[in-house]
Amino acid sequence: MTIVKSILIFLLAGICEIGGGYLVWLWLKEDKPFWYGILGAVILTFYGAVATWQTNSFGRVYAAYGGIFIALSLLWAWKFDGFKPDRYDIIGALIALIGVCIIFYAPRSIQQ
Repeated sequence: MTIVKSILIFLLAGICEIGGGYLVWLWLKEDKPFWYGILGAVILTFYGAVATWQTNSFGRVYAAYGGIFIALSLLWAWKFDGFKPDRYDIIGALIALIGVCIIFYAPRSIQQ
């Protein structure tokens, strides 16, 4: 799998998880209509399938996805929730993304 394709899958998974979770949050915490929760649940279910499109092992995919999730969550909150990340949020997200690159994209021998 190419790096670009795997990054796109990670981004789609993140958007589905964060977007679906955000809709459920709005329904339960912000008194939005019930259909927000239903749509959020459907999107969260789709997220579970999207993650399986990665060709690596479950543990490595989900470990790397955690770093992607951190960065995307901060971007989502900034764009949709009025949260402004500070320099420590940004530094932490960058460290997490460096971890993603090491975990998921570092060259490994075939004998693993």
